[in-house]
Amino acid sequence: MNVPNPLSAHSAQPSLRITEVFLSLQGESRSVGWPTVFVRLTGCPLRCGYCDTAYAFTGGQNQSLPEIVAQVQAYGVHHVCVTGGEPLAQPACLPLLSALCDAGLEVSLETSGALDVSAVDPRVIKVMDLKTPGSGEASRNRWENLDHLSTHDQIKFVICDRADYDWAREVVARYGLAERVEVLFSAAFGDLPPGTLADWIVADRLSVRFQLQLHKVLWNDARGR
Repeated sequence: MNVPNPLSAHSAQPSLRITEVFLSLQGESRSVGWPTVFVRLTGCPLRCGYCDTAYAFTGGQNQSLPEIVAQVQAYGVHHVCVTGGEPLAQPACLPLLSALCDAGLEVSLETSGALDVSAVDPRVIKVMDLKTPGSGEASRNRWENLDHLSTHDQIKFVICDRADYDWAREVVARYGLAERVEVLFSAAFGDLPPGTLADWIVADRLSVRFQLQLHKVLWNDARGR
């Protein structure tokens, strides 16, 4: 006679390794300024030179999808951002995104653009980086991802210097990105003065949105803010 394992139902639940879940203001993207719950997944296959979340490369704790969704809902806000590290490095990120959408939340995903985004729930707002040469990871750009972006998605370039700016400007023109999605240009914190980047954008009359990292203006590099 087979005796049911009381733990089997729980063990079948997808789980993710989570570095932190916290409430803050969205510091970047179209939804900048909105109170937002951040779900930071652990792990990243990239090593960008300007990375400010290296603490998320390792560690973290395993949590089930229902636990994560309940934790997010407990904050009582409408916006949630799944980030990393690189969240798509964990396969269970995909069902997490769908579960958060099913809970009635407005869900955004911050992704490096190095991993396939084609299976991301279409309800999710993808904020996808294209890595510039200054990041040290431009060779990791998965250009096929451009075919899987919709009009509510966004592409972000983190600009380290003038060479990065010229490269990003050429990419925007070559792929007609400004006509397809919202394009964000951000100055790499500590590398390029934001005012310099703003002057370049204005001088070239680029159809891109300049953005500051609001959270750094307010709280510098304080973790969990």
